Amino acid sequence: MLSVWCGEVVYEEALHWQRLLAAARASSGIDDVLLALTHDAVYTAGRNADLDANVLGDTGVRVVRVDRGGELTYHGPGQLVVYPIRRLTDSKAVRRHVDALVEACVRTAASFGLPARADDRRPGVWVGDDKIGAVGVRVTRRVTTHGLAFNVDPDLAEFTAGIVPCGIRDGGVTSLAALGVATSMTEVRHRLVAFLADALGATLQPATPADLGLIAAGGGTPWSAAG
Repeated sequence: MLSVWCGEVVYEEALHWQRLLAAARASSGIDDVLLALTHDAVYTAGRNADLDANVLGDTGVRVVRVDRGGELTYHGPGQLVVYPIRRLTDSKAVRRHVDALVEACVRTAASFGLPARADDRRPGVWVGDDKIGAVGVRVTRRVTTHGLAFNVDPDLAEFTAGIVPCGIRDGGVTSLAALGVATSMTEVRHRLVAFLADALGATLQPATPADLGLIAAGGGTPWSAAG
């Protein structure tokens, strides 16, 4: 599996990258890919999102409709986002894929001394009654897109100023920083990516966006399976 650190990427551009890579993976044009990055401030609304009920007001942060499962969530600076583009063996592998995303978040939090857990009643990864990690995926032609978001040190006010995160009204949102953990995005990324690779049974090979021909907006012809 190629492991790619992309830095900060505008959400819509990263979504476009995922679609290109997923199409190529479905046709065996590339191997599995793991994109790790951060986003600019954006609210994303999954297929189950009730915008009328869970968008609270205009904060100046745009809302983007997406094709993953789940409700509304926030992405922004200080939050690590990981998108595994994987071809699954069969439909039964979807549950194992989601479980691996959750496990990586739980193990990352535990490595900093935090008792994180999954919650049968509420999606995501929790420390007490506060959510530290979100998980949402889409599978098309047995290829996964979207993935997980883990809160390192984002502006937590952005989660609750304009939306009800994930439509959950009986829990809050937290981060490593809010829980007293002093660390860096780089350190968290190294730990979480390693834990995820272990959970997926994958061997990682470092790569760059340029290795895959991923080009920033306005930078030229985007990557394709034929490219």
